[in-house]
Amino acid sequence: MSTLSDNKRHIGIGVIGCGHWGPNHIRVFSEIAGCQVIACADLNTDRLDRIKSRFAHIETTTHHRAILDDERIDAVVICTPTVTHAAIAGEALRAGKHVLIEKPICIDPVDANVLGELAEDHDRILMVGHIFAFNNGVRKLRDMIHSGELGRVQYLDAVRTNLGPIRGDVNALYDLATHDISIFNYLLDASPVRVTASGRCITQQNIEDVCFATFEYPDGTVGHIHVSWLNPRKVRTLTVIGDEKMAHWDDVNPFDTLRVYDKGIDEHPSYDSFGEFQYMLRSGDVHIPAYQRPEPLIKQAEAFRDSIIRGDVMGPDYRDGMAVARALQAANESMRQAGAPVLIDRTNVSSTLISGAA
Repeated sequence: MSTLSDNKRHIGIGVIGCGHWGPNHIRVFSEIAGCQVIACADLNTDRLDRIKSRFAHIETTTHHRAILDDERIDAVVICTPTVTHAAIAGEALRAGKHVLIEKPICIDPVDANVLGELAEDHDRILMVGHIFAFNNGVRKLRDMIHSGELGRVQYLDAVRTNLGPIRGDVNALYDLATHDISIFNYLLDASPVRVTASGRCITQQNIEDVCFATFEYPDGTVGHIHVSWLNPRKVRTLTVIGDEKMAHWDDVNPFDTLRVYDKGIDEHPSYDSFGEFQYMLRSGDVHIPAYQRPEPLIKQAEAFRDSIIRGDVMGPDYRDGMAVARALQAANESMRQAGAPVLIDRTNVSSTLISGAA
């Protein structure tokens, strides 16, 4: 894959979509070395006015095509509603732009594969915004799993709830569970094979506000996810249960974000009475690992920049995005079938997911 021209001092960035995440991308790409945000696009002029008041040097437009036609812009960040991702990303790649697309990559997994082929055909970088691949707490968890410190992972349990924001384009699974599926896949270096899911539409018809999904992985490990827009507490937790140790990650806690528990069950070697099988509970020390906590969005932006410079994707790519899109599609089908198990397509799944972000 081609690298950025040596005579170009900055990578010109265009941001399409200035709602919730767009302004954060504008801030980050304005701060990191080697990048310059040229312009941003959004249909909402009030949003553009707010961007202009904060970043006076950035050009604004209501037409995303103006971003794609601008020769000063080398790469675009797509932060539009999920249903528009495939079409806009396809346009951007055909226009010769490198693309960083927010999660999930698209609704239909087939479109993810098409985007991957377009990126290869046009010799462009296509990276997906699975932001937690750049979170050092999640990375620390991955290191502990891969080193064997936790033992064999038995199951994972993730909770992601808050009161709002309620979306009208996708359900809570697509909005929130995308993060947790991508985290599970990253930690386990695998994608799920089967899912059972249930949900309820409370505030809108045909859009689930609260969802529960259980994913089964090839080695038998299961990962359970609870997501909701209708919860009085903002919760962002992940518990990993190994047969040696257990870990709990709380992304809302600014201090003890990650804790490792030397707890487990030791099988008792004897029976006290007929038909009675006893276990001994092991409860040892609690360890709080120390690690640096740079802003994950900055690390993701730097990885995208370096990917463009080196000509190789250094973060989650379209295959990772496709694996998550397939899991989401199957989970939604399970909800439509009242929680029936649904097999997940794993055709052409990479054996080592997001190795570039490891």
